[in-house]
Amino acid sequence: MTEYLDLDGGRIAYEVTGEGPLIVLAPGLGNLRSAFRFLAPDLVAAGYRVAVTDLRGHGESSTGWASYTRTDTANDLIALIRQLGGPAVIVGHSFAGGAATIVAAQAPELVTAIVEIDPGTRTGKMDFGAIMQNGRHRTAVLRLLGTGLFASSWMWLRYLDHAYPGARPADYTEQMSALRANLREPGRMRATQKMLMNQAKDADAQLGRIKCPALVIMGELDPDWPDAATEAQAIVAAMPAGLGTTAVIDGAGHYPHAQFPDQVAAVLLPFLAEHARA
Repeated sequence: MTEYLDLDGGRIAYEVTGEGPLIVLAPGLGNLRSAFRFLAPDLVAAGYRVAVTDLRGHGESSTGWASYTRTDTANDLIALIRQLGGPAVIVGHSFAGGAATIVAAQAPELVTAIVEIDPGTRTGKMDFGAIMQNGRHRTAVLRLLGTGLFASSWMWLRYLDHAYPGARPADYTEQMSALRANLREPGRMRATQKMLMNQAKDADAQLGRIKCPALVIMGELDPDWPDAATEAQAIVAAMPAGLGTTAVIDGAGHYPHAQFPDQVAAVLLPFLAEHARA
C-alpha cells in the first residue's frame, strides 16, 4: 500500500512490508520503486522491514520540486528514515547510491550500513578515448546525453534496452510500458533530465567521510563505465580504509537487482545479517 511523506516542496511516495530491522530501497533516476520488485520480497522473507521509495519527481511522488540533486534525495531519505524510526541500511541504486553516500556521511546516527548498486557516486573527466574504444560504453553515453539534452523518454527507454544486456526479467516489456506511461505524466521527464544532468560532486565529496560499512555491487557489463569493476574499486578506495567492499554480478548490466535478483540477494543478505539492526 502506498504511503506518503509530506516535505517542504512536495511529497514522497513509499511502501513498507515486513518486520525486523529497517532496510530502505531507493531506485535510480528515471525509474520506479518497482525496480526492486524481485529483491524486496527476498529481504522481507529474510526477516527485514523493507521500505521502497519513489524518488522525488518519479513514480507516485510529486513533481515540481525546486531541485533534484543527490543531496536533495539524501535529505528525502533522512526524513523517511526518521519517519519510520531508524536506523536503517540504505540500498541505493545509481543516482540514489550517491545519495546514500551523503546520508552515511551527514547523518551517521540514522544508518548502520549502506549498499550502493551500480552507483553514480564519483565525478570524473569524460574519457573520450575510452568511449571511442568501447562500443557498449559509447552507446550508453550517447543515449544518456540524448536523454539529458532533449528530456526524451524515447531516448531514455532506448538507453534502458542497452543497460540490460543478455537476460531480461520476464516482465520487462510490461515494466517498460508502465515506466513509459509514468514518464509521460507532466513533470516526470523534467525531473529525470535534471537528475541526469546533475554531476555527482556532492556525493564524491562525502565518500571519504562515511562512518559505516559500505558494499558496492556492480553489474559486470554495466555500460555506464568502460570497466564497471574498476569503478567499484575506485569508489571503495575513496572511502575510509576498511569500510568498503565490492561485489561484481557476472553478466549483469546497470540493473543487476532486476536481472539477477537471486545473485544480488546472495551477496546482500550476509552483509545485512552482519550490519542491519533494529
